[in-house]
Amino acid sequence: MTKQTVGFIGLGYMGQGMAANILAKGYPLVCMAHRNRAPLEALVAKGAREAKTPREMAAECDVIVLCVTGSPEVLAIVEGPDGIASAGRKLSIVDCSTSEPSITTALAGRLAQKGITLVDAPLGRTPADAAAGTLDVMVGGAEADVAQVRPILDCFAGRVIHTGPTGTGHTMKLLNNFLSMGYAALYSEALMLGRKAGLAPATFDSVIRGGRMDCGFYQTFFRWVLERDPNAHKFAIRNGFKDMSYLAAFANAAGAANPMGAAVRNTFAEAVGAGRGEDFVPMLSDFVAAANGLKD
Repeated sequence: MTKQTVGFIGLGYMGQGMAANILAKGYPLVCMAHRNRAPLEALVAKGAREAKTPREMAAECDVIVLCVTGSPEVLAIVEGPDGIASAGRKLSIVDCSTSEPSITTALAGRLAQKGITLVDAPLGRTPADAAAGTLDVMVGGAEADVAQVRPILDCFAGRVIHTGPTGTGHTMKLLNNFLSMGYAALYSEALMLGRKAGLAPATFDSVIRGGRMDCGFYQTFFRWVLERDPNAHKFAIRNGFKDMSYLAAFANAAGAANPMGAAVRNTFAEAVGAGRGEDFVPMLSDFVAAANGLKD
């Protein structure tokens, strides 16, 4: 049976590993470069093809996977000049970005009128998991639409959870990131308070690690805190701030009070405002420490 031709846009920290796994599983792969051509060239050397525009990609692909920053980038790729929709072909789009749910559902409605199916499939875990093919994927869409793209998701996923109709994947991703960015803010503040009291990070870790408050996110966060490993969790603070801003918009639309979300967002906003947006999330601990007069 001939496999579907897959397009992939967004060869960043997560996307390059995901695309490599799709190609390794035997799917014909078409990719685009953005600022950094190195991941594209590595994939082309293994048999992928390059497209210059989303429209060109759509002309030859059955499914296009997007792994970009958020809703503005998705809208530009799909509906902009030379966008996917301009090709006039029926195909499926899998949006693995962390996008705003209300924008996702509205976009899906517009695309359906053109015969294009949009499935939201945001990701959990890290770039290392993307390379290993062990990501968590939260999928929103009709059962038949999810089943159609499931073999492609399985190329890079260890777990695939169908969350419900279109938009629920992105909603669940915001809740997931609320928890993870909340932990980042809590860890950073707790470490700062501990240091104020003379407790070293290693002492803090010796109590938490292996206890009830330990988890995978804690462990990658503390690989930076204790080992200064810059590759421990390659997710930028600016993206955490973006996601918490999406959560605030979601809570406002739902008419819900979200005071914890506001507090977490403010911590990230302060770091971004101080020029630390390109730092990775575990480095938030350094910012919070410095803001409270603590130096390395």
